Amino acid sequence: MKARIVRTGIAVAVTSLVTAGATWHVAAEENQTQTGKANVQVLPAPALGQVNRTSYADIVRLVAPAVVTIRTEGNAQIAPAAFPEDEFFRRFFGDQDDQGQPRTFRQRALGSGVIVSTDGYILTNHHVIAGADDIRVDLADGRTLEATVVGTDAPSDLALLKIGATDLHPLQLGDSNAVQVGDVVLALGNPLGVGQTVTMGIISAKGRATTVGDEAYEDFLQTDAPINQGNSGGALVNTGGQLVGINSQILSPSGGNIGIGFAIPANMAKHVMESLRKDGRVRRAALGVSVQPLTSELSANLGVKDTEGAVVATVTPGSPADRAGVKPNDVITAFNGDPVHDMNALRNRVAESAPGSRATMTVRRGGSEQRLSVELAEVPQVRPTT
Repeated sequence: MKARIVRTGIAVAVTSLVTAGATWHVAAEENQTQTGKANVQVLPAPALGQVNRTSYADIVRLVAPAVVTIRTEGNAQIAPAAFPEDEFFRRFFGDQDDQGQPRTFRQRALGSGVIVSTDGYILTNHHVIAGADDIRVDLADGRTLEATVVGTDAPSDLALLKIGATDLHPLQLGDSNAVQVGDVVLALGNPLGVGQTVTMGIISAKGRATTVGDEAYEDFLQTDAPINQGNSGGALVNTGGQLVGINSQILSPSGGNIGIGFAIPANMAKHVMESLRKDGRVRRAALGVSVQPLTSELSANLGVKDTEGAVVATVTPGSPADRAGVKPNDVITAFNGDPVHDMNALRNRVAESAPGSRATMTVRRGGSEQRLSVELAEVPQVRPTT
């Protein structure tokens, strides 16, 4: 059976429980909703002392109060009839009312979120709250509060919510760049609506891209900590009790966990969060090139010794790259001092920069290496991000 990427929010309106096997049947939520530097006030993580290698209970007690359940409601439209031009079939299949307007129904969905400030800001996935007009947050202490959308960003699949509470216990954001393959991590969320659940695993890989959405900015941490539908927007934490990722997707042939889950790294989440809190949207820089992978064959043709970097396929006339002197077949190997391992890494490094700022690039051209300076433009807002 072919594996597929599943976003791990769930539509609870179609959920049923089979008592014989205690198996939940769920449908992955694919809806799409709306909307500050932030001085986000986060509490420092208390010292955990000597790590107990046989138990993670101390870490769970620290981080569990910061992980919430998010419940949403919104209108969903009935799919068009098989014969949209035939009025009889449209009425028979029920996708129009008596006035000829599309029929809608209320759909409920469930996901998770992470409290990131003492004054009520919560990070979650865009796909958890997309299309919702009513969002409620269940706190670990039993309270349920209404949430408002500060901003949402579909390309990164992140959203920022706000609740009216101040007596909260936020998670400290860790440095996801410092995470190493093999590090132990815990995943917290509300899978399948059973209640807050903790699972354990390791970081299986870094820098993954699944290309589920259009114009997606992806730099996933891959983990084998079991993640299931309903875990979307929940926390991936290290053994220091710091947030290193926001759980987002799983790779699965059936919709269930097979040990391949993906989390948005905390550094990307922090950048998006600060932009959403400040502006209600994310402004991303543009370089003005299209790139392609540096394969072994292409590397040999270009006279490059390895396959690290992104090959420039085309340069947009008049773009920042054009003005900086970038040429087709240049291999970009570093951006602002950070290594560029592949085309996805380049895209993310550029996107994290401020529009209008200056950046430096290292490029290989004709067997030599050059450093170029470029003034970045801004990616146009071709469609709303909310």
